[in-house]
Amino acid sequence: MSLSSRINEKASLIWAIADKLTGVYKPHEYGEVILPLTVIRRFDCILRDTKDAVLEKYASVKNIAMKDVFLTNLTGYTFYNTSKYTFEKLVDDPDNIERNFLDYLNGFSENVRDIIEKFKFEGHIATMANKGILYMVIKEFTTEKANLHPDLISNLEMGYIFEEIIRRFSEAHNEDAGQHYTPREVIKLMVNILFHDDNDILSGTNVVRTIYDPACGTGGMLTVAEEYLYAHNDTTKLMAFGQEINDQTFAICKADMLIKGNDASFIKSGNTLSDDQFEGQRFDYIISNPPFGREWKNEKTAVEKEAKKGFAGRFGAGLPAASDSQMLFLLNAIAKMKEPKDGGSRIAIIHNGSPLFTGDAGSGPSEIRKYILEKDLLEAIIALPNDIFYNTGIATYIWVLSNKKAGTKREGKVQLINANGLFEKRRKALGNKRNDIPKEAIEEITQIYGDFREGKISKIFENEDFGYTKITVERPLRDEKGELILKNGKKQADSSLRDTESVPLKENIKEYFKREVLPFVEDAWIDDKKSKVGYEIPFTRYFYEYVAPRSSAEIMAEIMELELELSGSLEEVFNQ
Repeated sequence: MSLSSRINEKASLIWAIADKLTGVYKPHEYGEVILPLTVIRRFDCILRDTKDAVLEKYASVKNIAMKDVFLTNLTGYTFYNTSKYTFEKLVDDPDNIERNFLDYLNGFSENVRDIIEKFKFEGHIATMANKGILYMVIKEFTTEKANLHPDLISNLEMGYIFEEIIRRFSEAHNEDAGQHYTPREVIKLMVNILFHDDNDILSGTNVVRTIYDPACGTGGMLTVAEEYLYAHNDTTKLMAFGQEINDQTFAICKADMLIKGNDASFIKSGNTLSDDQFEGQRFDYIISNPPFGREWKNEKTAVEKEAKKGFAGRFGAGLPAASDSQMLFLLNAIAKMKEPKDGGSRIAIIHNGSPLFTGDAGSGPSEIRKYILEKDLLEAIIALPNDIFYNTGIATYIWVLSNKKAGTKREGKVQLINANGLFEKRRKALGNKRNDIPKEAIEEITQIYGDFREGKISKIFENEDFGYTKITVERPLRDEKGELILKNGKKQADSSLRDTESVPLKENIKEYFKREVLPFVEDAWIDDKKSKVGYEIPFTRYFYEYVAPRSSAEIMAEIMELELELSGSLEEVFNQ
């Protein structure tokens, strides 16, 4: 049986337990019970083999401050449970199931109790107990179909099972599954590029690196990055850091980290924009899929306060419109880059089309692009196929940034890769996801990025190619007779005739003005005080391919053919 089949089968078996919730819960509420119970059951199975040893040791160390060290050494994980109960023992006493189950949950180490609290699960325990279904549900989790022992299900498989259950929960809730996780093929492409050519981490011995996701969701990006590195170099240690605002997805991410033996204390709960849990910290790699089109009005006070610090804070380059926070996440990522002298950093972050061009010269978005390009931070932008995300069919892009371009072939340049056509249709749509990026396409895109050469879907530009000076063209104010109105002997500007021109940075403004403006309005002049430098990346324009319209004769012939077909059809109808 294939990996995907095993995952779907196990997820289906676990999800089927939700039948016991019928009548007490509505279908869209099932996940609020099934998800936390799946996580707790996984912990229960992991700790099964060391349970007796932990209880014995706990009896002698329970009153000392260092008890966590002794108990985690026994479990081999960073968590433990000191309750005498297991899932199997709980069902031996159906009359006291609620009291015993609470005792069991309270026996977990603090890091697991934090997860349970974020799931807001205790209220559901009371509900199920009052409705008489708590015992039945827990008993279902003791059957073979819910056996989640690591000997049977690897950490990788367990991560996929979590995601599949989340997807089903999201569908039942009529909720966007994409809010919780990014398609694996997209993450794999990002990870391929993130680590490309980093030979020290791919081939070194006992190398330790850090990776950070400011909107980590269930931790899928951090997990795939770790899997990639381990597959290429199992001596490498990748320390994962993440922050997540949604309590439930945070709980799953932290649980996943605990299960894999990672330091789950590096996964933080909270709002990255207004409550940065990693202030002042820097990371080797940053990877993220922040929300598109999400307002940041609730964070406005905190963000604007930090912006006043300039580059001593995260938002010194500028602020986007309050209707879309994604460029704030981009600035946050840049602020988390290590200095080049310390090895520098690379970022892979997903955006929709808005950050490419929104905002006029001098606006927040344009100033952010200006900062990124003038600091030579942008390596590449990759246009992804449409309809590959669960919650949107719009155009999406991977931005690749680095502060270690100096002295390389990428210095002063940006590569645009149009991978929009590299996809295969899914047999069955999943939400808005109708397409996949196949393995061979991931490899092709990675190769194109690595080669850094121009081709049909790859174009290379200098940073200045995206810049322009927006000049203000004035014309003189005249009276009704057409005579100039002067003030202190100087011409006055007529605001009703005012116009602007965007002059590419590589062009001489005076020569442009002489060529493009004066031949048409010979009395015009430039108000230099109003000139502003802006940047935009009109991605689709660079890859536009002209398709000649069909000839009139060809169109006429098609019309005549359709008329003949229609005439024949009508004749059949009326001659019956």
